[in-house]
Amino acid sequence: MPLNRRKFLQQSAATGAGVAVAGAVAAPAARAAEPAAAKKPAKRYSLTIMGTTDLHGHVFNWDYFKDAEYSDKAGNAQGLARISTLVNRVREERGRRNTLLLDAGDTIQGTPLTYYYAKVDPITAEGGPVHPMAQAMNAIGYDAAALGNHEFNYGLETLRKFESQLRFPLLGANALDARTRRPAFPPYVITTFRVPGLPPVKVAVLGLTNPGIAIWDKAYVQGKLEFPGLEEQAAKWVPRLKSMGADVVVVSAHSGSSGTSSYGDQVPYVENSAALVAQQVPDIDAILVGHAHVEIPELRVTNAKTGRTVVLSEPLAYAERLSLFDVELVFAKGRWSVESVSSKVLNSNSVADDPKITKLLSDEHAKVVEYVNQVVGTATETLTTVEARYKDAPIIDLITKVQEDVVKAALAGTEHASLPVIAQASPFSRTSEIPAGDVTIRDLSSLYVYDNTLVAKLLTGAQIRAYLEYSAEYFAQTAAGAAVDVEKLTNANGRPDYNYDYVSGLSYEIDVARAPGSRIRNLTYGGAALDDAQKFVFAVNNYRANGGGAFPHVATATELWSESTEIRTRIAEWVTAKGVLDPKDFASADWKLTHDGTPVF
Repeated sequence: MPLNRRKFLQQSAATGAGVAVAGAVAAPAARAAEPAAAKKPAKRYSLTIMGTTDLHGHVFNWDYFKDAEYSDKAGNAQGLARISTLVNRVREERGRRNTLLLDAGDTIQGTPLTYYYAKVDPITAEGGPVHPMAQAMNAIGYDAAALGNHEFNYGLETLRKFESQLRFPLLGANALDARTRRPAFPPYVITTFRVPGLPPVKVAVLGLTNPGIAIWDKAYVQGKLEFPGLEEQAAKWVPRLKSMGADVVVVSAHSGSSGTSSYGDQVPYVENSAALVAQQVPDIDAILVGHAHVEIPELRVTNAKTGRTVVLSEPLAYAERLSLFDVELVFAKGRWSVESVSSKVLNSNSVADDPKITKLLSDEHAKVVEYVNQVVGTATETLTTVEARYKDAPIIDLITKVQEDVVKAALAGTEHASLPVIAQASPFSRTSEIPAGDVTIRDLSSLYVYDNTLVAKLLTGAQIRAYLEYSAEYFAQTAAGAAVDVEKLTNANGRPDYNYDYVSGLSYEIDVARAPGSRIRNLTYGGAALDDAQKFVFAVNNYRANGGGAFPHVATATELWSESTEIRTRIAEWVTAKGVLDPKDFASADWKLTHDGTPVF
């Protein structure tokens, strides 16, 4: 399908209106006996906007990796089935015709359910299924959704097929056709709310996505799509929406509010810029925030040009929360104006699943449960990630071993076949476990939760050293003589676990008493001090290879090989071929933490 097609875009551009939603509560009539001088009651309208984000394929309160109901220490519940119940309740309270339901992106990646319908029984196959997320969101009655970066993980064909299955627009004002520089997706939708006896209220929803897509899914979008900054595109589109008669402007932004980026200076745009949009672009009333996976019931940002307050809210990911914006409008001097906006979040653990959604997707759910419980091998002992972020754990060595083997086989017979192959891997999960005995697909999937693919890059010893130093910034500095507290040791400066890397094939120490940049000690290869000029083939996931995490050198390094098969699939193939998962076949002692030269453990 052409990148710049979409009936919603055509309709909005031609008429300045999207889906017309009829009806509202009439303003109270004036009393016939009132004195002529009495002040007439204000003519008001109340609008409720609901929002989700970062659903990541969570339809039910089910943990496919544990084959059990989802639970956590905080008592959270997950899934669109719960959100549906909350939405129904709000619509009943406020009036269906006085509400909008939006999403801020990252919908079709994140669980075995979404993987199954992208790869095992793909929606792109001739006569293929309707994506479970499309089915659920259509049934709940979403009005619009913004593109998330993870929408691009399976390529444009899968994304476009998913888009075609939706009964609402998938918005992305800053997702541009690389050739024409025109929006490749509808930038906005305008919904009209009828108010008896008064002009209608027009609500514009502008969708913005993350510039990081250009890095993270470079293989799919390079030369096809471009992703300029959110502030730039909001400044372009918001005045247009106001000129088209929008009384309320809402932004659905797949971008966090912190003003930070995880990709350094590789692109000139801020990754988490929702608050900057609120601050810099006039005439926005509310922003539904996504991407950061944090809970923000209400954040008020003052626009620097108008002094008006913009209200932001981000519901917790995985359908654990529903954001609620209450917008109060008043009609005066022939026009509607926003009098106030407030927001809060509703907890999905307070309700039960909507039986309509349960019935709708029970068959798809059962297929995926059966798929992930397939046995592919036998483990000789239990392997766990519980301590993997600060101890060299064999379970992470399994990932690096598989990556090394795949890359060695791929480069056999090439000019780089004689170079040593080393690999990186991150401790993605703190709870993954491969139990002794039968090993299933779900066990292995819990170890590698992302749909990353494998890339081979050419790096020098000096570049690997710099890479390791950057990775070691993940650890908090602990002064010599002070006790090392493992609970406070990791995630320094907010760095997530997925941006800390093991590197296999080398031997090194990370001294947490030393300042960042000088922590890597006794770095050796083959029993000798690492030669800075030595060339290595670096087996790395595509997120890191494209610059995710802003690790030095790797994004600009020469690419020797890449593939589209997920690393998770390669791990399952490796285990299936072996039949027995025995640490002696993959575990290696590569690194350890030290504290002023003394091993921490």
